[in-house]
Amino acid sequence: MANSLREVKKRISSTESTAQITKAMYMVSSSKVKKAEKNFKNYQDFMIRKKEMVQNMIHKASEDFKHPLLEERSTEKIAYLLITSDRGLAGAYNANVFKAVEERIQTRHENLEQLIFGAIGKQGFGYLKKKNYKLIHEYPTLVRDDVMFIDILPLAKSFIDLYKNKEIDRLVLVYNHYINSLTQEVVFEELLPITNLKSSAAEIDYLYETGIEKTLNLVLPMYVQDMIYGVILDAKVSEHSARMNSMRNATDNAKEVISKLQLLYNRARQGAITTELIDIIGGANAIGGDA
Repeated sequence: MANSLREVKKRISSTESTAQITKAMYMVSSSKVKKAEKNFKNYQDFMIRKKEMVQNMIHKASEDFKHPLLEERSTEKIAYLLITSDRGLAGAYNANVFKAVEERIQTRHENLEQLIFGAIGKQGFGYLKKKNYKLIHEYPTLVRDDVMFIDILPLAKSFIDLYKNKEIDRLVLVYNHYINSLTQEVVFEELLPITNLKSSAAEIDYLYETGIEKTLNLVLPMYVQDMIYGVILDAKVSEHSARMNSMRNATDNAKEVISKLQLLYNRARQGAITTELIDIIGGANAIGGDA
């Protein structure tokens, strides 16, 4: 019985330590969510202004202006870029992306040779590598908490070059879109060709030193790179939110386990005390009987 009590007490102590760790991780993730959400909202304002500027430029360009990134082609070769995390402990954050990609492949693509994949985040790269999918890069693109634009620039340029060279006909981003602290939704967003720019009358007349068409040749690839970076910021909010919820659930579960173990410990201790009392009373009665 004593060994059993010591074992339960040890499990209680171990679970309490786990609860302290998960609670600390929850508080850290909660802080990161606020910071990441602020960064994403600020960047959204920037992208709204940039989109308006590019729309105005396209409106001002000549009618016969063409650019490879605006060119729509018959869909044959598709590239998927998965936005995941470097670390785990984020609940179903990464698993939901993987599940959505597998369902899409099974329902829409029969020939895997027409597909090429990329991943931002170590978890996504490891998954694609394990599934033996065709990868655009041999090493993962890491996505730290304070992700910088320069971190994703090489991978973004690689996909842009693939599209310009007609090696792919579409680029689709797959990521967890942040809705609120409890809800994230896996989204497939088609980034190339650029089709979300509607011509509109320019509110401001800009002067272009190198000409509007040469400026567009420079701006359009930058616009795609900015879009990818914006999606990563969105996914980063979802990642921290998912990890925050996961750690909160882990802490609640640990507390529930501690409560059950404490009850078990109290019952076992009460049983041990009762057994000892019975032995003492029995011994006393035996001695009294002999007298």
